[in-house]
Amino acid sequence: MTKTVLYARVSTADQTLDHQRDQAEAAGFKIDKVVADDGVSGVSTRLADRPQGKRLYDLLAPGDTLVVRWVDRLGRDYRDVSDSIRHFMRDGVVIKTVINGMTFDGSTTDPIQQAVRDALIAFMAATAEAQAMATKEAQRAGIAAAKGDPRTYRGRKPSYTRAQFNKVVTMLNAGEGASVISAETGLTRQSILRIRTDRAGSEKALALWGL
Repeated sequence: MTKTVLYARVSTADQTLDHQRDQAEAAGFKIDKVVADDGVSGVSTRLADRPQGKRLYDLLAPGDTLVVRWVDRLGRDYRDVSDSIRHFMRDGVVIKTVINGMTFDGSTTDPIQQAVRDALIAFMAATAEAQAMATKEAQRAGIAAAKGDPRTYRGRKPSYTRAQFNKVVTMLNAGEGASVISAETGLTRQSILRIRTDRAGSEKALALWGL
């Protein structure tokens, strides 16, 4: 009997296992089992090396569905993300994301569909790594600012909090428009558009101000 497994990775205080499960169920997934790693970095630790991530390789069988909030839960390294997705597809597992509703299925034999799927995997894996690099840069800048590094110019203080920034990013990833996000977060459309245009810079500004 096939099953649907949610894999959740919780790496910061802004994320929770319950939140990731609630998002998946709200998107229509019926979760049979949850496998989660708490406090594990997706940048420095491959999926196969995580305490719970490695369980997926034995747990999932042909016909099963692996659900993740987004591909960055599998990893923040291009090679790790793409290799993990391709490994599960070869094993007959379907991978689905909650955000953007992506599906990666290895059963197709049509060469055009395969090419489109593989290009999408590469793009999303590259995006996950790029976001991780931007986050690390923002953290380094924040540490330098906290130490009073005179070379670090903080600029104008952000008009949004860390919680609001995370909410905006989550809703942007889900395809919500600026007006809807503005009503939900209380931020101006201009602030939301600024975050959408330059997420890395917006997050760096938070770090520089220690927010």
